[in-house]
Amino acid sequence: MLDSMAKMQHPSLMLTAAQIRAARGFLDWKQSDLAKASGIAEVTIKKIERGGIDPRASTLDALQRAFEKAGLVFLEPGDTRDGGAGVRLKKPERRR
Repeated sequence: MLDSMAKMQHPSLMLTAAQIRAARGFLDWKQSDLAKASGIAEVTIKKIERGGIDPRASTLDALQRAFEKAGLVFLEPGDTRDGGAGVRLKKPERRR
């Protein structure tokens, strides 16, 4: 039940290979850095980025969580406010 609640609070956007590569670029992460942060095998990340496999939703969710923990925000496909699907750095929170 806890797992299903977590998924409801954090819906996966079904990241694309391009978003994953771009997100790593923002953070200046190697594939090995992403593997360490997400708990996903580096070989799996390589295959996803090349389009060699159709990853599980749980794999994409783990990658997204790792990126978001590092301060990135993902934009959904069709989000035309900022030009469509993509990734951007989160605006730093103001200190009071």
